[in-house]
Amino acid sequence: MKMDLKPRFDFALTLVQEAGALALGYFNDLESLTVQSKGLQDMASEADLNTELRIKARLAEAFPEDAFFGEETGAMAIVPGQGVWVVDPIDGTQPFLSGLSSWCVSIAFVLDGVLQFGTVFAPVRGELFAGGRGFPATLNGKPVKRHPGRSLREGLVATGYSPRVSGAQFLGPFTGLLEQGGMFFRDGSGALNLAYVAAGRFLGYMEPHINSWDCLGAIAVIEAAGLRVNDFLVGEGLHKGGPIVAGVPEVFPELMRLNGFQAER
Repeated sequence: MKMDLKPRFDFALTLVQEAGALALGYFNDLESLTVQSKGLQDMASEADLNTELRIKARLAEAFPEDAFFGEETGAMAIVPGQGVWVVDPIDGTQPFLSGLSSWCVSIAFVLDGVLQFGTVFAPVRGELFAGGRGFPATLNGKPVKRHPGRSLREGLVATGYSPRVSGAQFLGPFTGLLEQGGMFFRDGSGALNLAYVAAGRFLGYMEPHINSWDCLGAIAVIEAAGLRVNDFLVGEGLHKGGPIVAGVPEVFPELMRLNGFQAER
């Protein structure tokens, strides 16, 4: 039986804003937060955990038949034919804890290994991105427009980095981008920067390794906008993450080449 995705999509739109409001309350009272380190440049607080727990509880109540995979609480066992919600309660925790606005809540839905839809909400900036298979790519309910650039010289490419890979793995593509006349942007949230690709603010995005909860919500919007992205979920992408390259069709092949992939057309 084919799953009806519309009720889940509509619920995700409401839930991501509810979760964003909860996280924003913590953001407005940063001095009271207890912060812990999960590793090098990898922080978390009760804001991350409590926001994820709220999302998880609401989804369990609304769709108990679905599985859940969150950054803070991990993954449930997933059986064939079962949908799974992939959640990052606060993507951009470092900017969040630093009092910057570049953070967001990301919720995506995957069924049988295929990304179905995603939502990304940046509460401080008041921006809600959404889209997926059968759902148009929108920003605050209005259709997005692609970046008009046709080469790396005609706009910005957002980049991401984490200590999960070596500096050399990052610097190779990064240097290549600059040598091709491109320019970079980074503000600490992969999900939000990827959503900006969908919304036409960036030519593209590249990162040598990113986790699924950091990117799937935005990838769904990028795909709904008719832009290009590598097959992130191939292999162990859902559970182990991997490299990501996304962009407008004219720039995507060059970004792929810079990152060591075959230059797709």
